[in-house]
Amino acid sequence: MAEKEINITYETLFDLLRREKNRAELQKLSESFFEDVNSYIKEKYAILKDQQMKIGMSASAEKEKTENQIKNINNMLKGLFERRQQKIVDMAIIKSRIPSNTVDYSSLLKEEKEMFNELVLLLTKFKEKVLLKLVTKESKQEEKVSEESELKELKTAEETKSEIKAEEHEETKLVRFIHSVPRFVGRHLEVYGPFEDDDTANLPEEIADILIKKGRAEEIIKK
Repeated sequence: MAEKEINITYETLFDLLRREKNRAELQKLSESFFEDVNSYIKEKYAILKDQQMKIGMSASAEKEKTENQIKNINNMLKGLFERRQQKIVDMAIIKSRIPSNTVDYSSLLKEEKEMFNELVLLLTKFKEKVLLKLVTKESKQEEKVSEESELKELKTAEETKSEIKAEEHEETKLVRFIHSVPRFVGRHLEVYGPFEDDDTANLPEEIADILIKKGRAEEIIKK
């Protein structure tokens, strides 16, 4: 059986880390990324083991070079993991606040999707069990309100579901940024950006039209 081709190199790892650090959005990786990295590291350790069995000045130099490469590879993987982890946490916070389809989740790997979904569930439960109770308690301490006014101020579960459903079907546009745009807040308090030149994002139509009108972005027409 032919050996599986390894798609990861020292240079590709360096480039992936650089792009993840320099761009706001989660960068796309191959679906087999973790498997490919595991194979690549095993290959490096196999090379090192072979070099350790050799003697001589050149063998010692090659062994030291491989050891340094493995150390750098581990540091790059740690940096890449931590950068992606922070972005996923930020995405989960936004999703738990405003359930919508304005954030692109297609760059999440299978393992990352599991973490993302668990984070959203945890954050949502915390908001419902802790924050809403605190808000309700505080409002009761401030003043006594009539049952009728309470019903007007506090939304029922069905109303909330309807609003979330409406937001999820909000019209969006895919745009490419011509100029960098700092982080900003939408009308539902959702956070967008920051965006750099050539970044793409699927944004609510209203926000996209404003950015296009100001010359900050251009619409990408899906064929």
